[in-house]
This record gives sequence, C-alpha cells and structure tokens, in this order.
Amino acid sequence: MRIHISINRQQLVLLNDEGKVVRDYLISSARNGVGQQRGSFCTPLGKHIIRAKIGDKLPVNTVFVKRRPTGEIYTPKLAERFPGRDWILTRIMWLSGCEIGFNRLGLVDTMRRYIYIHGSPDSAKMGKPGSIGCIRMHNCDLLDLFEQVAVGTAVEITS
Repeated sequence: MRIHISINRQQLVLLNDEGKVVRDYLISSARNGVGQQRGSFCTPLGKHIIRAKIGDKLPVNTVFVKRRPTGEIYTPKLAERFPGRDWILTRIMWLSGCEIGFNRLGLVDTMRRYIYIHGSPDSAKMGKPGSIGCIRMHNCDLLDLFEQVAVGTAVEITS
C-alpha cells in the first residue's frame, strides 16, 4: 500500500502495490498552503513515510495533545470550553520526510514539525484547507485508513 495526497484536490488516495486505487478520502490541509519551513504552518510536500501510528484501540474522538491522549473525549460541549484549540482526535499517523534538505533534517524536517494525518471533529470542513500544517480527516475515514496501512507506508504529498 501507498498513499498519495493531492493538495489541489484536497484528497488522499490509498493505492495498492499495483498502483490501483483502493479508496479515496477528502482531507483538509494547511490554510497557509504548502511549504517545508519550520514555523510556517504549511503542509510539506514530497516523499514521506508513516513513522508512527498512535492511538490504536482508543475510543473515537479521543483527544490528543503532543501525541498523548488527554483523557478527554471530544464533544461539541468540550469544544465550546476551548474555542481556539487545534483538535487532534481519534488516531495519529506521524509523518517523516524522506528527502534530506527538502523535508528531512534541519529547518525543514517534517517529523520535527509534528506533521500528522489525524482525526478531526465531524463538524470540520473537508475538501478545503483549514489546518495548521497537518492533514485532517473525518474520524470514520481516518479509522478506515489507519487499519489498512502500516508503519513505513510511503506517503507522497503533491500540490
């Protein structure tokens, strides 16, 4: 399996080893557009891998902060209490760049920028940019993808 993410289409496509489409999902990438630089709040381009999968077997809408479950379960009422929070929910697939000097090491390191594919509230709009760098997905789609890919799965992000 491998993943292709198109920023222009706001779409993540899961491909099998023969390159045939297994599934496609709407996503939301960075509202600041694409870019590699630390602190840019942009979605990085290029070749990546899934370095870690986090949250297996935790309940849907588990809230994560710094890749750790907080003990909270997302609800609209919780969202009202924390209106500016960047919600990372349900599962995390932490990306690591594969291209030294472009998306790996130094000030362009995807992993050190904490770029994930992660779940979002059901109310989050997909199909248009809105994140602060990560790839957001609806939880049902994320759970489906999470079960089909392994650590080490190739992820290519293109504009």
